[in-house]
Amino acid sequence: MERYRETSRLPSPTPHFTHTLAAMYTHTDTHDLRHHGDAEVRDEKLTDLAVNVRANTPPDWLRERIAASLTGLAAYPDGRAARVAVAARHDLPTERVLLTAGAAEAFVLLARALPARRPVVVHPQFTEPEAALRDAGHQVRRVLLREEDGFRLDPEAVPEDADLVVVGNPTNPTSVLHPAALLARLARPGRTLVVDEAFMDAVPGEREALAGRSDVPGLVVLRSLTKTWGLAGLRVGYVLAEPATVAALERAQPLWPVSSPALAAAEACMSRAALAEAEHAAHRIAVERAHLLAGLAEFEEVRTVTAAEGPFVLVRMEGADVVRERLRSLGFAARRGDTFPGLGPQWLRLAVRDRVTTNRFLQALDQALVMAGNAGGR
Repeated sequence: MERYRETSRLPSPTPHFTHTLAAMYTHTDTHDLRHHGDAEVRDEKLTDLAVNVRANTPPDWLRERIAASLTGLAAYPDGRAARVAVAARHDLPTERVLLTAGAAEAFVLLARALPARRPVVVHPQFTEPEAALRDAGHQVRRVLLREEDGFRLDPEAVPEDADLVVVGNPTNPTSVLHPAALLARLARPGRTLVVDEAFMDAVPGEREALAGRSDVPGLVVLRSLTKTWGLAGLRVGYVLAEPATVAALERAQPLWPVSSPALAAAEACMSRAALAEAEHAAHRIAVERAHLLAGLAEFEEVRTVTAAEGPFVLVRMEGADVVRERLRSLGFAARRGDTFPGLGPQWLRLAVRDRVTTNRFLQALDQALVMAGNAGGR
């Protein structure tokens, strides 16, 4: 791969942010909020860099625990043991824990059960929270974080009258990890602060996590077991919040919302051995992400959000939509960025994979850029 050249990196954020205006959602919006990475690989045999699920998962021991639960399918699901395990893992009382059919169900519950009148979603981020709020009849205002600031959060950009604020950490798709102290500044009396930590267990030491905190008023933290453990098809996640909020969300749930196999998986993933395995995987991801970023830095056509802390990176290039199609023809799926508010067709999100896969991808990217006519100097 001799053609790699110096990258044009994003500028470092300045000490003083320029405030971003929160724009009221209108029905002329063109972003496809229901598009997700699985659509990039469905029905095709491609090397998957579009979905942020750790490769080669779930591990054998977890498969065995899930399989063992199948003998009890005649009984209705009993989530008590899993709920206790999640509470113990975060050193919280069980009344602050709600198990859900993935984080996606939690977003729907929040939209339907909480009396929000002025919700705000901080973008670019996972689009399901806004989609759920809109489906529940809410008018949603957006705070758009800026590329010039490295997509870092400015708390002052969030309208003071917002009574529900949703933000990801680390944020999908930017991979930016916001300081916990900065997020806590968003808390207000009468405001629900929803922090989506679906990818936090992919951050070594889970630094900047708010899960387990009970001193932040109105805090709701969402977690998912999908990403690290490869359980997208099982649908399991959980909410950590004040007991009154948990009770309100639970009343909005259908009976037995989480299946017995999913509950068995949740309990198993809270064990000390599982947490140690997740921490090891997080360190491995950090190494592989650094390798991917170094490879991308060799392309002068590619700009990367170099502050990435999650299991994916966000990149910008001219003609990214064409490059993405060329990559597909070469056997690789990348996540399009134009469905995320605040981004456009020049953005792609790439999942972090092992070094061999990354090297193959970088070679394919080299070819795709040439095929797309974006190889400067050629």
